[in-house]
Amino acid sequence: MPPLRRDVRTLLDRAKNPFFEHGEAEYFLATRAGAVVGRITAAINTLHNEIHEDKVGFFGFFECENDQAVADALFDAAAAWLRARGFDTMRGPASFSVNDECGLKVDGFDTPPTIMMPHNPPYYVPLVEHAGFEKAKDLLIYQGGDLTFRAYKPVHERLTRAVEIMKTRMGVTLRPINMKRFHEEIELIKALYNRSWEKNWGFVPMTDHEIDHLAEQFKPVIVPDLITFAEKDGVPVGFSLAIPDFNVVFRSNRQGRLTPMVVVRLLWALKRETLRRCRIPLLGVVPEFRGRGLDSVLYHAVWTKAAEHGIYWGEGGWILEDNPAMNLGLSKMGFVVYQTLRMYDRPL
Repeated sequence: MPPLRRDVRTLLDRAKNPFFEHGEAEYFLATRAGAVVGRITAAINTLHNEIHEDKVGFFGFFECENDQAVADALFDAAAAWLRARGFDTMRGPASFSVNDECGLKVDGFDTPPTIMMPHNPPYYVPLVEHAGFEKAKDLLIYQGGDLTFRAYKPVHERLTRAVEIMKTRMGVTLRPINMKRFHEEIELIKALYNRSWEKNWGFVPMTDHEIDHLAEQFKPVIVPDLITFAEKDGVPVGFSLAIPDFNVVFRSNRQGRLTPMVVVRLLWALKRETLRRCRIPLLGVVPEFRGRGLDSVLYHAVWTKAAEHGIYWGEGGWILEDNPAMNLGLSKMGFVVYQTLRMYDRPL
């Protein structure tokens, strides 16, 4: 599950986005009669290529009119840039990697986007597929809780009892993030994140600078109860992170920038507990604790703590379609798949 990112201007700024310490990108616009009708980026993620030992480049930030000729021109421009640098596959959309917004929505178009998630019109799907792309991987998005956002929908008592048994059996305790030790806690998250996701398809470890950069932007709007560490004998073995769905506030922020006034509105909404939706972008377990039910323990902790803050609906994901443990954990919580994001490949 990928982490929170900044406004698009900051993402594209080569001086401000830590991605450019290990990657590079080029930006393309399509114009017609002096008007912009589309955009795309081509990107090289050196860490991805070193870890996966492949020659995959990425496209992202794709926006386009419903015109196949315009889409083809954009994809061809990105492909030519990557091909000239020795790459044999173009994958996307990813802005700029799976640690950012990635995937093309291929169903669930009738629901509004949650925080940090891509959202595209249905016609993007044929534009991409008619340009020679084929499915590489599906990313599943789950929802659970009260769809009216008004009442808490408790998990089944049987699951609650099972969670307590699993915690006792594993000797695991749970605790929220300690904001007084914020920087030390971020160091724990760094280690947990890279250990928990290292074998996942497309995984790229985040650098220290990338995580520090994100943490500072998270800090003003963190709800400590929604960040949970699982520990065994005082050593972290898993963690989960949930955030209120700030898109409820952002929808009225047409300029899309995180200005001081927008931050004030976010903090006010948190204080008044008027945000009834949340998203779980990150949940990970170290390898030696996988398959033992710790993911279900963490999901249960997120859901019950969110309810204490008046949050009655949640989104979990994305989850790789071929990650049975994580998909099962959400299903046991009563969550169901309601959207699918798709990553595409095109040979160069």
